[in-house]
Amino acid sequence: MAGMRAMRLHAAHTPLRLESIAIPTPGPGQILLRVHTCAVCRTDLHVVDADMTEPKLPLVPGHEIIGTVAALGPDVGWLSVGARFSVGDRVGVPWLGWTCGVCEFCRAGRENLCAEARFTGYQIDGGYADDTVADARFCFAVPAAYSDVQGAPLLCAGLIGYRALVMAGEARRLGLYGFGAAAHIIAQVARWQGREVFAFTSPGDTAAQDFARAMGATWAGGSDTAPPEPLDVAIIFAPVGALVPAALRAVTRGGTVVCAGINMSAIPSFPYDILWEERVLRSVANLTRHDGEAFLALAPKVPVETRTVPYRLEDANQALDDLRAGRLTGAAVLDIASADPSP
Repeated sequence: MAGMRAMRLHAAHTPLRLESIAIPTPGPGQILLRVHTCAVCRTDLHVVDADMTEPKLPLVPGHEIIGTVAALGPDVGWLSVGARFSVGDRVGVPWLGWTCGVCEFCRAGRENLCAEARFTGYQIDGGYADDTVADARFCFAVPAAYSDVQGAPLLCAGLIGYRALVMAGEARRLGLYGFGAAAHIIAQVARWQGREVFAFTSPGDTAAQDFARAMGATWAGGSDTAPPEPLDVAIIFAPVGALVPAALRAVTRGGTVVCAGINMSAIPSFPYDILWEERVLRSVANLTRHDGEAFLALAPKVPVETRTVPYRLEDANQALDDLRAGRLTGAAVLDIASADPSP
């Protein structure tokens, strides 16, 4: 039986193992992808570190995948995979991997809230491997302007950041808490839209603050610092609950705080007066296919530039550890198709 390399998680709080396993066979409506790249997301950390507690095991993580279609699964009724992609097409695979299509949320265009949804790199094996299968309906064409390495972070950091930005409305003064993979992408979009961007990093992280200014931030400082003027909206990318009251204090009357992460530490209690005056606190969950289509059409127009740090497939544990420790500027990307990715 033909095999492929895969980095697999067997238990929480343990390193991924490099293994040789069978190449998956695409089922009805699925495509088999030869994986080129897979970006490393903080959600992968939440899975490995057991902040998210219901992964399939063993699991191939990874949900920011770019690859080439190697084979098509059979068409069954409305699962007409061949209508979307052909063998040889370059395809991107995001976090949202499947929904029921019939619940009230799916029918209302809010498939991101489907209770039966399944997610790539969590309940579905993902892209830390040479090959993977995906439901063709939930995959995207990748803009030609982006290489495989450059394009991979768009598929989660970009998509979730974009959904959070849409939730922010048309606010002019935008605060971004946590300046990593998602924020460095969305800062560029916000500046292109004519907004002012205020970046908040870990206190004392001058490298991240310099990076934020390079990406167009008007101001950058520690998260323990008040911005030079009140914000209209704040988006929190860092998984730190203590940032919620800090962001509420930073936004003006009628302002909004958007929590963009899939997991966050406990939010401490805070006085009602920092929520009062019609401030809004809301979360963002997952993404929809509409988000993906809209953002991937927008990104080349800005144009969004992704800052990436490439790793080999077998160095996935190092990439996760660098992300965990805050040693990255931009996004880590597993360059799986290259034998020796450049640093």
